[in-house]
Amino acid sequence: MKIEEIEKKYRITADYHTHSVYSRIGFYYHGKGSIMENVRAASEKGIEEVAITDHGPSDFYGLDPKRIPEMRDDIEEAMKAYPGIKVYLGVEADIVDTPSGLDIAPEDFSLFDFVNAGYHYVPNSKMLVNLFSFHLPISVKTKEKLRKQNTERIVRAILNNNIKILTHPGDKAFMDEEAVAKVCAERGTLIEINARHRHPNVEDLRIYAAHDVKFVISSDAHRPQDVGRYAKSLALALEAGIGIERIVNLRKR
Repeated sequence: MKIEEIEKKYRITADYHTHSVYSRIGFYYHGKGSIMENVRAASEKGIEEVAITDHGPSDFYGLDPKRIPEMRDDIEEAMKAYPGIKVYLGVEADIVDTPSGLDIAPEDFSLFDFVNAGYHYVPNSKMLVNLFSFHLPISVKTKEKLRKQNTERIVRAILNNNIKILTHPGDKAFMDEEAVAKVCAERGTLIEINARHRHPNVEDLRIYAAHDVKFVISSDAHRPQDVGRYAKSLALALEAGIGIERIVNLRKR
């Protein structure tokens, strides 16, 4: 189905993965828009729910937990300005080599409305090797070793935490899609079809679709104008044979 046809036939009701200026390091803003700007963009596109999910604290440009009250205040202001939209404070936690598997401690989950999680190239993940192995030629033996280690960490994180969405699975680290799909099905964790990254691709989605999992389309917007992107992601899902009823934030117009 062509993009134009998709946009005429379907819409997304929620975008649960967007970044704001609270993802920053020094003078570098990883997210380019304010919370108000992200919410305005979502409202203008008819989206009913949007989440601000800046990076976990271990990331190079992760959010500062001390600023969470400030983020809450910004969200309240945005919902006053745009009363037709529900705004959540989430976080895109990093999957790291800790007992819980995340850089967000279990006792800190209450700071957020929900927690998403994904692999990133963070210092304390003990897996910075992914940064090189994922982009440079490596041996089959090394690739399989990394696949096993990455998968173990993802499974640990999902089993030990109430994770809403597994973000861009397979994009920054080799993994066993079958094993990840099984644990997502067991725990009810949504598999993200990401509008920004190369994975999951059609082949990945076909593996996930063979299991009893639900999907969510996310913009992973780092700029306000990208909030609510969905058409290309939906095209991938349809090509992979995923029924629209399995995508939790998709509706027919």
